[in-house]
Order: sequence, then structure tokens, then C-alpha cells
Amino acid sequence: MFAVINYGAGNLPNAVRALQHVGADLTITSDPADVLAADAVVLPGVGATRDTMQSLDKLGISAVLPQVVARGTPFLGICVGMQVLCSRSNEFGSHPCLDIVPGVVQRLPGGQKVPQIGWNQVCYSTDAAAHPLFAGIPNGSDFYFVHSYYCNVSDPTHVAATTDYGLAFPSIVIQDNLYAVQFHPEKSGHWGLRLLQNFVQVCARADMVRAG
Repeated sequence: MFAVINYGAGNLPNAVRALQHVGADLTITSDPADVLAADAVVLPGVGATRDTMQSLDKLGISAVLPQVVARGTPFLGICVGMQVLCSRSNEFGSHPCLDIVPGVVQRLPGGQKVPQIGWNQVCYSTDAAAHPLFAGIPNGSDFYFVHSYYCNVSDPTHVAATTDYGLAFPSIVIQDNLYAVQFHPEKSGHWGLRLLQNFVQVCARADMVRAG
């Protein structure tokens, strides 16, 4: 069972519909116990890291997410759901985040229209190109972005793909069982659905390993 975390994010219904479309058996929850018990966890998001962290703290979910990741449960963070994984964010003043992926959330550089809204290419790193999350998705495929900030990840080996928007920022991070994307796969048409389908299949294989 997938736990899709409901903390009031506006894109939750679209993310749920997309996951159901690719075959995910899911529950929508705000209960930390459900998150801990899930076979896989998805944290969708739009908005600011500060507001998201306040909501996760209030629900008690911020306390359990590091446990979920540490014990090997597959996890997918989407947009702000990716950013709150970092150590800190500079959005609306410096504040702590979950500190699961070492790094700092920083504003996109000047010289480009901010926020970035629309389609942009996602280019795999050499070491990550063969990862099952990318199965059937051509390198350089377009995905849909809506964001003003990005994750400046401390360890470049965790950066599985980058996107160029005034700088090459991490658009996909993979850290063992943790997957995080800066774009919105639920708004990214065919390739977005394929990425979610690949994530569901990765989770199914992880379940088989744990069961066997």
C-alpha cells in the first residue's frame, strides 16, 4: 500500500489520480502511523518550504519521515516534497527542513523569469542513466516545472538528473530508496506517467526483496 501524504497541498488530487492511473494501490493520509506502516510513501507538493514544514510538523509527519527513509521504504518527493528533504531552505528566511538529503534550498538565479513555469528538459547523469526509474524515458525528455527555488545538493553523486535554467540544477535526486523530483510528473503527460509507473514497479521489486 502506498501512503500519499495529505498536508493540504493543492496538487494532491492530480498526484493521486496519476498514481492510480499507473496502478498504485494507495491511501491518502495525514496520520504518521499510516506513513510508518506503508510499503511506499509519496510526498507531493506545491508552495513554500516553510509552510510545508509547518504543516508536516503540526501533523507529526516530519518526525517519522526520516525513519521511513532510513529503514528502506521507497519514498518519492515531488516539487516542494523534494525541497523539504534538504537540510535547510532560504525561502522566506533561513529555516530547517528534514535534513534527509544534505543541501540547501536556494532561489533560482537572476537572468531568467522566476518562477520557472513550463516545460524543460531533464538530462540524466552518466551514472544514473540506466536506473530503472528512467526505463523507457529518453534522456532529455521534457517535464513540467513550477518553482522559484531549487535544491543545492551537497553530494553530487545523489544527483541523478539536472535541468538548465540559468544554471544546471538537480531535477532528480536518488539516494538509495529515496527518489525526489523537482518537476510535477502528474502534469508532465506521457513521460510523467511513465516515470510514476516506473516508480511503482521499483516499489514492487522492493516488496519482493523484503518478502523473500
